[in-house]
Amino acid sequence: MTPAELARIHATSFTTPRPWGEAELASFLSDPLCDLIEAEGGFALIRTIAGEAELLTLAVAPEQRRRGLGRAILLQTIEAARSRGADHMFLEVAADNLAAIRLYETTGFTRTGQRPNYYRKPDGNRINAVLMARPCGGEQPLT
Repeated sequence: MTPAELARIHATSFTTPRPWGEAELASFLSDPLCDLIEAEGGFALIRTIAGEAELLTLAVAPEQRRRGLGRAILLQTIEAARSRGADHMFLEVAADNLAAIRLYETTGFTRTGQRPNYYRKPDGNRINAVLMARPCGGEQPLT
């Protein structure tokens, strides 16, 4: 996918945090520490360094949701992190993004903390970020 295609999917997927633009996505794609995991209608970006992988974003176009695409991309992302030598993966998710939190929990992520007032909603209000992590190694199967 091109940065423009990624930006289109991201824009339809997020208001909190704000969607990333084409230039931001192109910057991630040019970073040798980042990997793009893509599928028709969705993608994820991770950055792996020093045994840790950060899930930067996971976006699925609205018309592709509720079909298992997000889960499939996430599992591929964990495998990509593992192949890059990551022992664990971490992420931040808006506290009101219950569908994403449920997806992460059902794939082995646990809550590790929160960042108060981390994200700004379009109306100007703030919302917490939930911090989550999971091992990438063989001790926890990909399900």
